[in-house]
Amino acid sequence: MNNQLKLDPYKQKLAEVYDNTRSQNYDQSKWLFQITHRLVESVEIKPGDKVLDIATGTGHVAIKVAQLVGNSGWVVGVDLSTKMIEQARKKAIALNLKNIEFQLADGENINFPDNSFNLILCANAFPLMIDKEATLRLWSKFLKPGGFIGLHSIAETGFTNIVVLKKILENHRINIDFFQLSNTVNTIEKYENLLRQANLEVIFVKTETHGSYRSLEETKKKWNFVYYPSPVNNPHPFTKLSSEEIEAIKAEFELELEKLATPEGIWNNGTTFLVL
Repeated sequence: MNNQLKLDPYKQKLAEVYDNTRSQNYDQSKWLFQITHRLVESVEIKPGDKVLDIATGTGHVAIKVAQLVGNSGWVVGVDLSTKMIEQARKKAIALNLKNIEFQLADGENINFPDNSFNLILCANAFPLMIDKEATLRLWSKFLKPGGFIGLHSIAETGFTNIVVLKKILENHRINIDFFQLSNTVNTIEKYENLLRQANLEVIFVKTETHGSYRSLEETKKKWNFVYYPSPVNNPHPFTKLSSEEIEAIKAEFELELEKLATPEGIWNNGTTFLVL
């Protein structure tokens, strides 16, 4: 349990997922390294910059940025998972980075002095925020004049296993909100509108694809995404189903994945939004 933060039930479940499951293999994902480094590459980071990394995880973005801003710069990474933060700190110590710190915090409820950072970055977690406009307004307060917010977030078609799952669940008239995607911005136009509503200037919003092949067995394990925390899935729709009905739906999911399998594996689209 994550008892060091006062979290609502949704965020508490998120923290538990990352503490108990995701933290164990988070750094094994080549895709995560790819998109986080893509975010860093898309912004101009200068020596001496002060940077805030929201939902830092095990520090992919924060550590890369700390190496770029140098000793005259400073990087703060925040995350609501205790175990992810612990791993990030260990990695920074191993690299002897003195210009970085990690804080246990909810990215939607943080408090820093106004005009503290040149850049605020958030890779792969913005869809999980409940009130996205209010969150952007909060973050923008922490920016120095001329500062930037950079986001990298998954699109609704980003994960092949989720696309397959959603189709099967819809056929059963079951609505499960994966990663808050129903409450996110799923087109370039919607992203641009959201930024303007938050009184932010749009530098660019674009989609990118960072796909890769996954083995059939690895993709089948993604069935567990049906239980991923979301404030919309409360109570979870599966509570109305019998174990036999759930197993039947799971079998359908696996059958559809088998139809997609190739000698290389199953192609995972990896479609994302890159926003500045």
